[in-house]
Amino acid sequence: MIAIDLISDVVPAIHKNDTASEALNWMDVFRVSHLPIVVDEEYLGLISETDIFDMNNPEKRVMDHELSLPRPFITEDQHIYEAAVLVAKYKLTVIPVLTTDEKYIGIITINDLAQEFSHLMSANNPGGIIVLELRTNDYSLSEIAQIVEGNDVKILSLYVKTTPTNEFVDITLKLNKNDISAVIQTFERYSYKIKATYADSKEIDVMLKERLDSFLKYLNT
Repeated sequence: MIAIDLISDVVPAIHKNDTASEALNWMDVFRVSHLPIVVDEEYLGLISETDIFDMNNPEKRVMDHELSLPRPFITEDQHIYEAAVLVAKYKLTVIPVLTTDEKYIGIITINDLAQEFSHLMSANNPGGIIVLELRTNDYSLSEIAQIVEGNDVKILSLYVKTTPTNEFVDITLKLNKNDISAVIQTFERYSYKIKATYADSKEIDVMLKERLDSFLKYLNT
C-alpha cells in the first residue's frame, strides 16, 4: 500500500490567509490536531493546534505565525510504513502527501493509517494467534513458515517486535485456522518458547485491539 491509495478526501487543507479561529474550527470538526497550509497546490507547511494556541489571537492569519514543524510530508509513491515513521517522529495526526514534483494532493489521517495497519495484520480474518519468543540470532522466518505449513496451516500475517536490547524478538503469527493445537505442539517439539496463544474469537479480538492500541500509542507518544 502506497501513500496515494490512502489519501483522505474529507479533511481539507487551509489557506495561508485563513484565521487561527477558522483553522481551529476545522481541526475540531475533523478531530485532528494538524492541518496543511496550501496555496494553489503549493504546500507551505503544517500548522498544529499548539501553534494556534501560541498565537493568542484568533483573528491572526495562520501564516503570520512561525510554524513549529519542519514541513513534514511524504510523496505519493512512498509506502505507508514511511508515513508511520513521520507520524511517530513528529507526533502528527495527519501527514501531507505530495506528488514527486512536490505538488500537494491530500493528506493521510492517523485513523486511516491505523485502520490500514489493522488490515495488514489480518485483524478481521478468522484464525488463531501464536506469540513466540526467541533470541534474535535464532529467528528464521523460513523455519517458522515450514513448521506452520507442515501442519496444513497458513500464516496470514506476522508481526516482529524486538526488545530494547535487541537480544530477543517476539514473533506474533496470525494463522488461517482456529484450531492451532497441532502447530503449537510442533513448535514445542522444536523447543520454541511459546509466549502466548489465542484461539478463542473473543481472546483474539482483545489481543488484536491491544496491538492496535499499542500502535496508536506509539504514533502519539
